[in-house]
Amino acid sequence: MAKILTGGVGKAEVATTVTGLGLSGIEITVSNDMDAALELRTGQADYFLGTCHTGAGASLGVLVGLLGGPACHTFGRSVPTEADIMALLAQGKQVFGFAVDRIETVAPMMARAIAARVA
Repeated sequence: MAKILTGGVGKAEVATTVTGLGLSGIEITVSNDMDAALELRTGQADYFLGTCHTGAGASLGVLVGLLGGPACHTFGRSVPTEADIMALLAQGKQVFGFAVDRIETVAPMMARAIAARVA
């Protein structure tokens, strides 16, 4: 089971999108930056998906500061490939940021890649 936290301006939409996929092995919870950082640090959560208008600033700012850059990755407004996501997960990245207008594309890709890792 992997616990994914969502944050940022599109946090509810990310949670709804991922829940709608019906993936097994995934728990999704709407959160905020500070709570997410604590849960990730203490092992109470596994991943964070943050959204903002650019996907490169407010989506991850607090988490980069508290968890460090090596744990985080921002896609910004780009759309990653499945291979990109799998490589980042294999590197140990836990925190991902992307633009709110990319939720319908990026959130399902992220959730499916995470589900595949825990299967």
